[in-house]
Amino acid sequence: MQLNRREFLLTSTALASALKAGAKSGPKPVVSIVRIQNDNVAKAVEKAIDLLGGSKHVTKGVNTVMLKPNLVSTQAEATTKLAVVRALAEIMQRAGKEVSIGEGSAAAPNFNVRGTAIYRTRKREILDPMQQYVFEQLGYADLAKTLRIPLVNLHSGELVDVAVPGGFVFDKISLHKSLTEVDLLCSVPMMKTHQLATVTLGMKNLVGAFPGTVYQSVRGHMHDLASKVEPTAASAVVVDMVRANKLGLVVIDGSMAMEGNGPSMGKTFKMDVIVAGTNPVAADMVAASLMGFAPSEIPTFLWANKAGLRPAALEEIEIRGEPVDRVRRPFAKPQLVAWNAIRPYWGNHELSRNNYGGAAETLVADLGATGGRGHQIGLL
Repeated sequence: MQLNRREFLLTSTALASALKAGAKSGPKPVVSIVRIQNDNVAKAVEKAIDLLGGSKHVTKGVNTVMLKPNLVSTQAEATTKLAVVRALAEIMQRAGKEVSIGEGSAAAPNFNVRGTAIYRTRKREILDPMQQYVFEQLGYADLAKTLRIPLVNLHSGELVDVAVPGGFVFDKISLHKSLTEVDLLCSVPMMKTHQLATVTLGMKNLVGAFPGTVYQSVRGHMHDLASKVEPTAASAVVVDMVRANKLGLVVIDGSMAMEGNGPSMGKTFKMDVIVAGTNPVAADMVAASLMGFAPSEIPTFLWANKAGLRPAALEEIEIRGEPVDRVRRPFAKPQLVAWNAIRPYWGNHELSRNNYGGAAETLVADLGATGGRGHQIGLL
C-alpha cells in the first residue's frame, strides 16, 4: 500500500537536507577512526561513538533505533561480527533507546542455495525460515534473547511504499513497515570489497533492506531493474534506498575485513578498526580510503553526489581519532563484473514451489556447470 505519513516524510527530508548541506554550507561531517586494541571490540565501538559526540548526541531526539548488520549469508567470515552489534545495542540501551536488529539476508544453504547453485525466490515460506536460520547460525538469535531485543525479518510482513522523489531506479520502494516507524536506522556493515560495487560499506549494506518477497532473494529483480540505469546494478539503486530510509548512523566493522573478490569469495584478514559517522557518504568515503580506494573509484559515491548528497571529497570531512594515513592498508582489488555479464548464469532461476527440494532438482540439472561459475563470482 502507499504510505501516507507526514512525519516520516519530514524526517526523511531533514536527513536528506543534512546530507546535502556538505562542508561548503555548514560544519564538516565528522567521522571517527578507532583502532581495536587487544581484541577489545566493545571499547573501540564505544570510543568511536564518543568521538562523534557520544550516544546522546548521535541519538538526539531519537527513541527507537534499528541496527542493520550485514548478514548476507551464514558465512560467518563474510558477515558483521556479533561483538560489534552487541556493543552498539548495549550503548543504545544504556542511552535509554528501544533497540531492534533488522536484516533480509541474501541466501542460505538448503533454502535458496543448493550445492554451487543459487536461486531467486519471492516465496515467504522459503524466506522466513531462511532468515531465522541465518539469525540462529550467526548467533543473533541468542544475542536478541540475552539483550531482550526483537529481530526483524525485513523480507516479509507488513510492507509499505516509500516515495523516492527523483530516484535513479525507483520512484518508490517497498519497505518493511518497521523501517518507516523507527526513528534512526544504523547501518553496521563489515568492511569488504565487492565485485559489482567495488566496496560494500554502510550505504551498500542497505541492499538487505529490499524485501525479498518483492525484489527476490539475492535481489535479482532489483538488480535487473537497476542494470537498466548503470552496469554495476548496485550503485545508483543504493542511493535510492539510502534516500528512502532514516539512515543517520553508520558503524563499520573492520575488526576483520575482506579484500579481493568480495563480498564472499575474498581473503579475510584482521584490520582491527572501527569507523563511524552520522553522514553515511562521509563514513563510507573514509572507510574506502582506509581500504586504498579513491572516491572516484567508487560508483556509489558518484551517484550519491549526483543526487546532491555530500561530501564529494575527503577534504570536506572532519576526521577524529586515528589519522587515515596511519591506518590505511591498501586492499587487493576485486575483479569487477557487470550485472548483465553474470545475469545469464548467476541466480537466474527462480524457485516457485513451496517445497525447496522438489523445485531445485531440475534447476540444478538445468544450470549444470554454469551454476558453479556463478557461485565463484562470489556475490553472496
